[in-house]
Amino acid sequence: MKKFNDENFQLYTKTAQELYFKYAKDLPIIDYHCHLNPREIYEDIKFQDLTEVWLKGDHYKWRALRTYGIEEKYITGSATNEEKFQAWAEVVPYTIGNPLYHWTHMELKTFFGIEEVLNPKTAKDIYQKANKALETLTARKMIERCNVEVICTTDDPTDSLEFHQALQQNKDFKVKVYPAFRPDKALNIELPWFISWTEDLSKVVGYPIRELNDLLKALAERIEYFDQFGCKISDHALDVVLYAKTSYAEAALIFEKALNKENLTDEEISKYKTYLLKYLGKKYHEKDWVQQYHIGALRDVNTKMLNRLGPNTGYDAIDDRYFAANLARLLDALAEEDSLPKTIVYTLNPAADDVVAAIVNSFQEKIPGKMQFGSAWWFNDHALGMLKQMTALSSIGLISQFVGMLTDSRSFLSYPRHDYFRRILCNYFGDLIENGEYPADLEFVGKVIQDICYYNAKRYFNL
Repeated sequence: MKKFNDENFQLYTKTAQELYFKYAKDLPIIDYHCHLNPREIYEDIKFQDLTEVWLKGDHYKWRALRTYGIEEKYITGSATNEEKFQAWAEVVPYTIGNPLYHWTHMELKTFFGIEEVLNPKTAKDIYQKANKALETLTARKMIERCNVEVICTTDDPTDSLEFHQALQQNKDFKVKVYPAFRPDKALNIELPWFISWTEDLSKVVGYPIRELNDLLKALAERIEYFDQFGCKISDHALDVVLYAKTSYAEAALIFEKALNKENLTDEEISKYKTYLLKYLGKKYHEKDWVQQYHIGALRDVNTKMLNRLGPNTGYDAIDDRYFAANLARLLDALAEEDSLPKTIVYTLNPAADDVVAAIVNSFQEKIPGKMQFGSAWWFNDHALGMLKQMTALSSIGLISQFVGMLTDSRSFLSYPRHDYFRRILCNYFGDLIENGEYPADLEFVGKVIQDICYYNAKRYFNL
């Protein structure tokens, strides 16, 4: 019987172990998509206790707590931090088969040197040990402990980027922290905050946004501004992928209707979003930025809890809406004009893994791995989800060109997920060799693993 969470965790063969320890384990991390707060990195914040750094804002854990039947008081409510931690400790043993069980113990081991399993009996001791460590374990020290080389945060076009600037001027912190351009609020013309957001953008650029051309000009200026601070990547939450051909004149009229608070038809929304995505894609191409499309989230499905707690509190799900043709049309429209930037496409619906892998590989050209099928995301970043994504990518494309893992997290404790990914990758390749499906050229396979874990991303993002 194998010991839990030992050095060979997730490595089931001697070949997998050799690949991991010799080629993958000690590589730096390039976290090219996350939601860490640059202000917290700059201020090098300290957390008051394990609950604050570990449970606050963690939707994964919140969902598990609710599923177990824990009262909301002990999740997002008025209970003390220690009571919330005790509630989590009660649930942890019942997360068997869930990646939360793995991540929980990998994080305790990585950051606090705690190897005991978390349960109600060990909770108090673990809580005290971790809190003691947190007296000196700051945000930057957590990042440095995991050998992180580059972080790309997620930033609205209206962001001042003042903390990115301050971090880049700080010679004591060696980790590179770059902004990433996230213009979702410019695209979501149908949502209630669209007008107020355009007003915020007006204040940032210093002129009123009264017509579509003003918006395009403002976005172009913000792209230039982000570029000055090393931005290399954009991100779009395309929960639904829309595509409808349109002209500037038609898109401008739709924009005017939105500013006048007139109702828009589904077709008008599709036309506006298509026009703006094409415009932005061309700008990214000019800058040699990478664009990311995150597809398939079904947001805020529980209206009662949305009204009570607001968005991003653990009530999102997986959408199964059809998107293949629209995604292909969008990429094709940019490719026809030789303006298709490097692109990473993620799907939240694992049933669409092969669909995405096939579509992106229809637009490969010139640049190795220009079009990427992104890593297993959100509900899929568990062992089986990662293996499924790797298998689809290997079967339909070239996994050797893959840019690998990212945290997509708001937590400073999430970096062991890169190690989790690397172990699963090494085990996957190890199995191919052990089963006689690939030659036992460990030096070559090791180089491929190093590329996937680090070097491909370094080249792809021009780091």
